[in-house]
Amino acid sequence: MGPSVARARPSAWFWSVCLLLLLADQITKGLVRHHLAPGEFVALVGDHVGLRLILNSSSAFGLIRAPWLSLASGMAVLVVIPVYVARGVLGRHPRLAVPLALLFGGSLGNLVDRLRFRAVTDFIDFRVWPVFNIADAAITLGVAALAIFILRERPGAEDRPQTT
Repeated sequence: MGPSVARARPSAWFWSVCLLLLLADQITKGLVRHHLAPGEFVALVGDHVGLRLILNSSSAFGLIRAPWLSLASGMAVLVVIPVYVARGVLGRHPRLAVPLALLFGGSLGNLVDRLRFRAVTDFIDFRVWPVFNIADAAITLGVAALAIFILRERPGAEDRPQTT
């Protein structure tokens, strides 16, 4: 397998995950908007897990009341990640393909909502956590996976003595 083939695979994974995530996010949001009234709760697992349509004009699970902050950070992600991918970061670090795709695809999914509806469609309700959507979950998982990657791959980490 030549170097160009090895570099193509992480890029293909990146764009495939982005596309699948965006489709899953937009399809589920569309179904929820079509079938539920705002605020309506449909129980899936007892009264603990269900669907509740929330049109969130704020950001970060509705916890930060600055929609401009969410829009600005989402736009930054949508600019920075493709630049890194185009510069070959996935060829050097193929394990970044999925975390970066989760961040990019999730940000894109929520941006589409903000542009179309001026609010993000949230619908997954665990009753003990703010209502969220597939894009929010992807962003959260992407950030966690990226943090783990950075902690494991930081320069000199393998040269440090192990403590027991």
